[in-house]
Amino acid sequence: MSASGCTDPSNLPLACEQQRRMLLAGAADPDAPDARLFATLIAARGGRGELALLGLPQAQFAALLARHFPYLPPAAIAAPPARITLWNSVHADFVATLSALLLRDASRAVRHDDAECVAAIIAHACLRPDHLWRDLGLAGRDAVSGMLARYFPALAARNVAHLRWKKFLAREIAADLGVPPAPAPGCPGCEDYAHCFPRTQ
Repeated sequence: MSASGCTDPSNLPLACEQQRRMLLAGAADPDAPDARLFATLIAARGGRGELALLGLPQAQFAALLARHFPYLPPAAIAAPPARITLWNSVHADFVATLSALLLRDASRAVRHDDAECVAAIIAHACLRPDHLWRDLGLAGRDAVSGMLARYFPALAARNVAHLRWKKFLAREIAADLGVPPAPAPGCPGCEDYAHCFPRTQ
């Protein structure tokens, strides 16, 4: 099944789950936590025909599939664009800054090329207007916490106030740059924006 066959909204979330199972069927180790995570992240966008939203160029995406899903049939997943084009320079700067910030805290227990993929996927998800776990296609906040603790444990440990992850990541960027805290680019479109960023704040 190709990603292009999953764009009909009536097939969601079934299409995403079918694509996740297909990826795991082609995995080197379908029980490996990294394979299961990437299968979910890829299927969440691929099941909607939105692989470009992962933020992974073709070469990086192909290498990811080869590492974790070597038995996937050829052309089973439609390739993302050769280059990822962001909406504007502000978004591009945000993605670059957040990716670099995450990778500074990358765990030595995971492959660096996997950490690069996770950082890019998280940074691009922060451009979209929903809770981070929904934008990533994960089951809930705890799943995001587990992912960050595995790949970027030092950063995850700094969220002692248990802020929502998208808000926390935006604050980490602000602290790193020495500027006042500001929402992530996708935050203003979220249903809970007023809760996270009340006007009195």
